[in-house]
Amino acid sequence: MESEVAQLPLWQKAWAWFEANKRQTLWGAAGLAVVGLMVAYFVYHQNEAEVAASEALSNLAAPQMAGASRGESAEAYLKMVAAYPNSRAAARALLLAAGRLFEEGKYAEAKTQFERFTREYTDSPFRSQALLGIAACLDAQGKTSDATGAYKDLIDRYPADHVLPQARFALARLYEAQQKPGLARNLLEEVERNNPYGSLGSEAGMRLEELKSKYPDLAAPIAPMPTNALPLPPQKR
Repeated sequence: MESEVAQLPLWQKAWAWFEANKRQTLWGAAGLAVVGLMVAYFVYHQNEAEVAASEALSNLAAPQMAGASRGESAEAYLKMVAAYPNSRAAARALLLAAGRLFEEGKYAEAKTQFERFTREYTDSPFRSQALLGIAACLDAQGKTSDATGAYKDLIDRYPADHVLPQARFALARLYEAQQKPGLARNLLEEVERNNPYGSLGSEAGMRLEELKSKYPDLAAPIAPMPTNALPLPPQKR
């Protein structure tokens, strides 16, 4: 009998197994179907929420995009963040709210929202912008030491990010105010070299010329290292 079962075609063996395990198989299939429906429902509603959040953000930003002098208030953006938490549009709205607070001169409140962004959206591609915002808020509040550290930390952590020119230019200004013209020159040269055709690169070039006029030693060429600075050791015979 066992030899006859072993010689059955594959589909007959599968059917025999199914008949023997029918109840477990049906329950398992039903469970998988339920899980599949739950996943599909979640994805559908997540996509629906993202669309709704994007539309809400577009409606808020429409006046500014149309050329109006001002868009919605920071409060309106923050309400949108609360209405659509964890959405990509809410992340952008939070940055816009922080930026609006900064424009209104509410630097402490703006810094709070920039810091909130860094906590809630750790994987966002806009995180460097929030860090730049934090540094700018400290800078605007006259907290020079903290602002210097924040700019430098941003430059060290995101060496190839698109916000680096702004961070370097701002840090160069702080270094100049701290009577550190050499450090300021190095940063301005990087901005000018990496943005030769941009407005910030041009501004860095002009600031660099002013800095060299104020500190003539910065304009002096670096002397080459002498080749015979150290005596050569005696050769063994």
